Amino acid sequence: MAEHTSSSIEIEAAPADVMGVIADFARYPEWTGEVKEAEVLSTDAAGRAEKVRLLLDAGAIRDEHTLAYTWTGDDEVSWTLVKSQMLRALDGTYHLAPLAGGTRTKVTYRLTVDVKIPMLGMIKRKAEKVIIDRALDGLKKRVESTASQA
Repeated sequence: MAEHTSSSIEIEAAPADVMGVIADFARYPEWTGEVKEAEVLSTDAAGRAEKVRLLLDAGAIRDEHTLAYTWTGDDEVSWTLVKSQMLRALDGTYHLAPLAGGTRTKVTYRLTVDVKIPMLGMIKRKAEKVIIDRALDGLKKRVESTASQA
């Protein structure tokens, strides 16, 4: 089994508010930085995204890939790579845990990336850590700014 990288952050919002931002793929270009386009290709019976096409531009790395999403209740979403130009694997999970009576949320992000070009394991883990940290920081800022406007 491939190694993964994980990190957690606490967000000043209820889990439902956090998941609402995670599930709103159309707005990813507004807060993720690297995601320039996000298109939901299919949805499940509950209306949540099942397949999403993402166009990424992270400077030296540009890629278009499709991810398949699996929603577990209201507190977890995971994804796996369907198609990519540069990646062999991109598997991840957001897990949400309520804190402080449900007004705060601990978000844990796990990620495994495998690129088509050879890369040292420690460099790959460092890249995963950067991706996770940026995603969690962006998510926190987006959720907390949205909550403060409500």
